[in-house]
Amino acid sequence: MAAEVLAEGGVQVDLFDAMPSPGRKFLLAGVGGMNITHSEPFDIFLSRYGARAETVKPLLEAFPPDALREWARGLGVETFVGSSGRVFLKDMKAAPLLRAWLHRLREAGVRFHVRHRWLGWREDGALRFAAPQRDSDPLRACVESYAPGGELAVKADAVVLALGGGSWAKLGSDGAWVPLLAQRGVDVAPLLPSNCGFDVAGGWSEHLKSRFAGQPLKTVALRFADAAGLTHERKGELMLSDSGIEGSLVYALSAPLRDTIAAQGAVTLQLDLAPDKTLARVIAEVAHPRGARSLSSHLQSRAGIRGVKMALLREILSPDRLNDPLKLANAIKSLPLTLAAPRPLDEAISSAGGVRFEVLDENLMLRKLPGVFCAGEMLDWEAPTGGYLLTACFAGGRAAGRGALNYLNTDE
Repeated sequence: MAAEVLAEGGVQVDLFDAMPSPGRKFLLAGVGGMNITHSEPFDIFLSRYGARAETVKPLLEAFPPDALREWARGLGVETFVGSSGRVFLKDMKAAPLLRAWLHRLREAGVRFHVRHRWLGWREDGALRFAAPQRDSDPLRACVESYAPGGELAVKADAVVLALGGGSWAKLGSDGAWVPLLAQRGVDVAPLLPSNCGFDVAGGWSEHLKSRFAGQPLKTVALRFADAAGLTHERKGELMLSDSGIEGSLVYALSAPLRDTIAAQGAVTLQLDLAPDKTLARVIAEVAHPRGARSLSSHLQSRAGIRGVKMALLREILSPDRLNDPLKLANAIKSLPLTLAAPRPLDEAISSAGGVRFEVLDENLMLRKLPGVFCAGEMLDWEAPTGGYLLTACFAGGRAAGRGALNYLNTDE
């Protein structure tokens, strides 16, 4: 996005990517359906960015969700609003959009240099890259020096860093840039997992893991109090993993869950396995005489509890609670589950932390490094899945490109 703004402004842009091809994490985001943004009202949309909502507000106001949809249409890709309000690319794939986009950028004169890993700066300010061989593209105008099989040094009038967070290292976002900026005195908040799964304290039994890991818990509600005493509650779907829980419902609350665990060492949440029924109704259904039927058959017919939900009750409840109708009904409506830790950063969909906005000016330029701009997931913000991550990355890229363009024009 930054390259597009700069190229449209008449600037010669060279785009360096450590991977063999650009946009690999973007392509991964399109697996299973390309959710590019969300259709909800702007004030609700903005609230999804939590503590950083006011910080990212100017970026999103300059390039809101509707503008992103129009941008995609300009590349020949239509979008539609799903039943959840999420906005998807019409063909549900990221690849056609990326191909059209890269073609347009090349037509605009943007030069791509893949397999070039950024290594920081030389003492004279030149950018250092590990490169396999000299590009066939005409880099002579900006190449300071080149050692075959070694390093490429590049002089640039302005630099936009869009280096990603720390999740999915195999796609390029490995966080290797953190010490490079820290060495230059840039304040970087530690990278943390976001939109991630969590491990349950003590782990699951072998029986539950072998038979139910990977199965969804549909239509449940999750409730917990964070370290400040604020109650979080949300309804949706989650999934049992080998070590705990994951899925959209968990991802939506991953930030407060992660932060509460960091503050307290663990967090105990309550799962409502029958959120569409009142406690009184569940008590009545469970207490109904079951005759010769097994407990599983009884709960399935009377309370709609079956499969993985039944297995979870057996996993967590003692036999006396299972056989006490009142205690069992209360557990169905409020099953305690203690989470001990988030899953590792590299498994997360996205990451929190990164370059703090306080060290950037209003154009996303590093105050300590004039002419160097930052954009995307490497900045210190986070959001749940649902199109919010991509929208802010698109908007931030445009803002950084616009800032770099203004910097270059002012410098002239």
